[in-house]
Amino acid sequence: MPQRQFPPPASGHPGSSPGQALPRQAGDVSPQVPPHPASGHLPPQAGEGNDLAIRARGLTRKFGNVVAVDNLDLNVARAQVYGFLGPNGSGKSTTIRMLCGLLLPTAGDIEVLGYRIPEQAESLKRRIGYMTQKFSLYEDLTVNENLDFVAAVHEFTRARARARIDELLQRYWLGDLRTQLAGTLSGGQKQRLALAASVLHKPDLLLLDEPTSAVDPQSRREFWDSLFDLVDAGTTILVSTHYMDEAERCHRLAILDHGKLVADGSPQELMQALPGSALLIECASPRKAQAALTGRSDIVAMAQIGAHLRVLMRDGHDARAQLTQHLHDAGVEARVEATSPNLEDVFVATTQRAPRGDEAQRARA
Repeated sequence: MPQRQFPPPASGHPGSSPGQALPRQAGDVSPQVPPHPASGHLPPQAGEGNDLAIRARGLTRKFGNVVAVDNLDLNVARAQVYGFLGPNGSGKSTTIRMLCGLLLPTAGDIEVLGYRIPEQAESLKRRIGYMTQKFSLYEDLTVNENLDFVAAVHEFTRARARARIDELLQRYWLGDLRTQLAGTLSGGQKQRLALAASVLHKPDLLLLDEPTSAVDPQSRREFWDSLFDLVDAGTTILVSTHYMDEAERCHRLAILDHGKLVADGSPQELMQALPGSALLIECASPRKAQAALTGRSDIVAMAQIGAHLRVLMRDGHDARAQLTQHLHDAGVEARVEATSPNLEDVFVATTQRAPRGDEAQRARA
């Protein structure tokens, strides 16, 4: 039987070539980013040593007059999940592509797993895995053929490839789908296949660009369980996401906005450092309460959560009493209670992506 001919690798395959934040206040979650070196080496910072998988200083990328990534400083420790959170167009994907050598930076210094990027990007490729948001394997090949092709790219022997593929098919629940065309898989199954292909060569660093954007909650949960198995085995993972529940699962988290790093820390640290206060308003008409509060300069954001209105205040001093009185004067009887801040509050505070007032105006009508 003739050998099946594989197509050339798609662009970006591991084997191919390559706004404004809130004004700083006491307790502001925006990081104090140290100045980056002007040129030459990336000098180690206190306590860093060889514990960093990724270190970037002054990382910048411009597309014409558009600054997609703006003077970004980044430290990612080994054997952890480091998350990128940010609105569309914040520079997450551009940063990931620069870190793995697929996109040249306009300025700045990058070191990944000890390699200077982009100068040593070719040497780095054998030690990283990259999973894009869009399914990038071949839909007209079977699950097994896709993995066999990736193994060939990484120059596995036939015996080594067979053993590794069998291991991955079992680990990612793909054994019964071995002969199925990739294009006929469900979203969650494609995701597991893409992850298997990304880790087939056992990379030290795995870069994931919004990998769960098109799958159901159960598949997302299973996917994240797989990520922590990899971390336990020593893999470092950098993942971008739009989901707050996924962001909370990261060991550390960077929030990007307009290409700038506006917050950096563990999810718990970021929530504890949030200035102001989060309040929950219970009343008969949350939409009416939202309309009554629209326009107050001390309110960062409001969002209706079921029958309650969640309000993020700039200043926590006497906030409950102030809002209660304001609503009473507007003819809205309500109970206002303090509530614990969450990552969505941090995201809103650092990116200033608060809901616009037009929704509240419609509530008045």
